[in-house]
Amino acid sequence: MQTIEAILEGYLYKNEVNGYCIASFSNGLKAVGILPNVKIGEKLKLTGEFETHSKYGEQFKIESYSIVYPSTTAGISKYLGSGLIKGVGPSTAEKIVNVFKENTFEILDTDINRLLDVEGIGLKKLDLIKKSWDEQKAIKEIMIFLQSFDISPSYALKIYRTYGADSVRIVQENPYQLTYDVWGIGFKIADAIGKNAGFSHDHPKRIKAGIIYVLNEASGEGHVYLPMQEILKKCYDVLGIDLTDSYLIFREMEVQNLVNIIDENIYLANYYEAERNIEKKIKILSDGTSGISEKEIKSIRFNSLYSDEQLEAIRNSLTNKILILTGGPGTGKTTALKGIIETYRTLKKNIMLAAPTGRAAKRMSEVIGMEAKTIHRLLEYNPMDRLFMRDEENPLETDLLVVDEISMIDTLLMNSLMSAVSPHTTLVLVGDVDQLPSLGSGNVLHDLIQSGIIPTAMLTKIFRQAEESQIVVNAHKINRGEFPVLINNESSDFFFIHESDNSNIADVITELCRLRLPEKYGFDPMKDIQILTPMYKGDTGAINLNSRLQDVLNRKKIILARGEKNFKIGDKVMQLRNNYDKDVYNGDIGLIQAIDMDDQKLEINYSGKIVSYEFLELDDITLAYAITVHKSQGSEYPCVIMPITTAHYIMLQRNLIYTAVTRASKMMILVGSKQALAMAVGNKKSRKRYTSLFRMN
Repeated sequence: MQTIEAILEGYLYKNEVNGYCIASFSNGLKAVGILPNVKIGEKLKLTGEFETHSKYGEQFKIESYSIVYPSTTAGISKYLGSGLIKGVGPSTAEKIVNVFKENTFEILDTDINRLLDVEGIGLKKLDLIKKSWDEQKAIKEIMIFLQSFDISPSYALKIYRTYGADSVRIVQENPYQLTYDVWGIGFKIADAIGKNAGFSHDHPKRIKAGIIYVLNEASGEGHVYLPMQEILKKCYDVLGIDLTDSYLIFREMEVQNLVNIIDENIYLANYYEAERNIEKKIKILSDGTSGISEKEIKSIRFNSLYSDEQLEAIRNSLTNKILILTGGPGTGKTTALKGIIETYRTLKKNIMLAAPTGRAAKRMSEVIGMEAKTIHRLLEYNPMDRLFMRDEENPLETDLLVVDEISMIDTLLMNSLMSAVSPHTTLVLVGDVDQLPSLGSGNVLHDLIQSGIIPTAMLTKIFRQAEESQIVVNAHKINRGEFPVLINNESSDFFFIHESDNSNIADVITELCRLRLPEKYGFDPMKDIQILTPMYKGDTGAINLNSRLQDVLNRKKIILARGEKNFKIGDKVMQLRNNYDKDVYNGDIGLIQAIDMDDQKLEINYSGKIVSYEFLELDDITLAYAITVHKSQGSEYPCVIMPITTAHYIMLQRNLIYTAVTRASKMMILVGSKQALAMAVGNKKSRKRYTSLFRMN
């Protein structure tokens, strides 16, 4: 083994997931290996061997490394000011080094409170620096331990914040615990650590973690359970073990309340309990009667403009404790909903409105004219305890609760909602059953309608004003399996641009956003136009389109680079998972308004709500000039552009294109081939979801 000291000058390639990189160093050295959480400008002692690559020539293969702290005042100042420590930029670093000279690192390690002697550092800033310095040391210690296990710096931070000083011990004793406790660390990463730590192939902890991983992955695909034969197959793929004769381990997990086994179907325990509780609560409501008297109902003077379907929906809301209101675009769902709410207002009843996401709640507020909350806000989520304050023991106090976009709600959230609904409340669930189901587990709206237990007002009549919209007409045609009308004239709001070459489709979309739509129709590319695509990858996938659109729509200098992600002030970005601590949720879209290199923070404006992210949390966000159709649920955009190509054949389903078209309020543009469009319209099959809501004997 050889040892070389060199300064990291830059990354030619870096994988943010596992830390693997090709890096350039001083003296012309090129090295490959894992360098997690190492900043440009840091001096390293590298241990490894030179090797000759057939394509890249001579390079140094890193086996291990350690940081060599700079010894000169200039080097120390540059190191501290590189963004390593929150609260310390170049100016503060220079002031610190001016006071402590070559002893700066010793002061930071042994007597950090002396930083109060430095001009501009008070108690608040000292606390920030102290926490950041301690965190950096701890993370580096963890990273040195984990660097051979493909653990990224962002995951190391999550491990540290979950376990603190016990991080290394817990990872050594039971790395499979990470799959339960640390979001983002799946079985594969934990298994790599486990194998290195000496866990056998058939260790019970490994097998149980693998089973939980398979069930969690299934829930991400919409399933509430998996049949035994399917879980055995998937477990073999993950574990490399045939569990056919290991039924006892499933029973042991059931005793530990990890899973439920019902009729050879395996559920995660919380999903099984959630479905049964939803059933129980809905039966209570459906068996109940409205508290509104016949005399009160007779006193109401209904608007003569309501259709028979709308009037029936309003009357049903007065005589039943639970009602589903569903229908496609232009069928008057909003009018019927306003009628229900106005009727309850007339009767001087308390009313609450809610929707799954911030965007859907905002849209509901604007349409109805009264405040709508996210379900999490309605149920008073407490991020400290990670619990809802509203539940069966502390239910919502309201006469009428209306929940919109119910098709977006997954099994677990529906369970939390139903737990907080009082038997005295009338619940109205609103949604379009023909749209895509929730991103999470279950197919709640579909299953509730199929059960036949809940009165359902299904609106079918398209109103005259809506009939003038080609978006509405074509949405219903698509939903019936008919090919849409494609007449590109000036008065239309639905356009089709034929382009069979996938690379050209990206060019057309870019030009539409950059020039044609803003100039001709006045659409703001950031606020009014949304690209919806079936997939992430490929020429017309979200990743490539985001890169292309960022280049032409936001010409600001790149400020922050994280692997393949480049973020700039002004970028349109999206939250990728629910973060209850920050009160932001999967699919929320905002604009980056600030990037602070000193504090290592980025601020995003979500429709007036400012949310701060640390740099190591940036795997939670992505660019959102283009998003998948699934992520668009519950939203409405003035102008929607969608690539439609046979390259997306796996995803070409009727409910997917129907959902995309119904997101557009003023203009819908399809770019691609009619063949792909015909494939989507003709494909009614959607991926089967294993659910059992109201299906058990």
